[in-house]
Amino acid sequence: MAAALSVVRRSRRSPTRTALLTRLEHNKDVENLDTIPGIGPAAGEIIIAETGGDMAQFATAGHLASWIGVCPGMNESAGATKSARTCNGNSNLKRLLVIAAMSVTRNKDCYLSAYRRIAARRGRQRALVAVMHKLTVAIWHILRNKTRYQDLGADYFTRRDPERAMRRMTKETNRLGLTVRFEPIAATA
Repeated sequence: MAAALSVVRRSRRSPTRTALLTRLEHNKDVENLDTIPGIGPAAGEIIIAETGGDMAQFATAGHLASWIGVCPGMNESAGATKSARTCNGNSNLKRLLVIAAMSVTRNKDCYLSAYRRIAARRGRQRALVAVMHKLTVAIWHILRNKTRYQDLGADYFTRRDPERAMRRMTKETNRLGLTVRFEPIAATA
């Protein structure tokens, strides 16, 4: 009888160990998601609850973005662009990402704060959807690679392509009726 009880106790323990390990893994994922600007612990819990925390079901970040519904639609026929509305998706995560994107737009020193740059060209609503998409891509990479968020910086695009930034500045000064000349700074030893 004692042997039968020990077998029953062992069988009861194994699911709880598995559940405990799963819970610890989810806690680590929530901590990693908390490093993203605009995403807090409560938002991380909701993201884990809605997606399941396993990114194996989403082949790419674009698949996750499409499932959430933050990919702009593309409807083109005979060269005429029609509606570019976002598709329907997970309304809970979409609502959460709207709030997170709105809070990120107030931060000027973050890679995700591309809102102002995009809003100047495309409008506020499209810029908000673009920031939501950037957040979704960051979430996918963090949950897939089990890493913390590493911010690229607000000047990432300027550092990536300095010639493009110089062309943009030249066009802006020419519109104002001025000319500008760029000369490299001599390296100091």
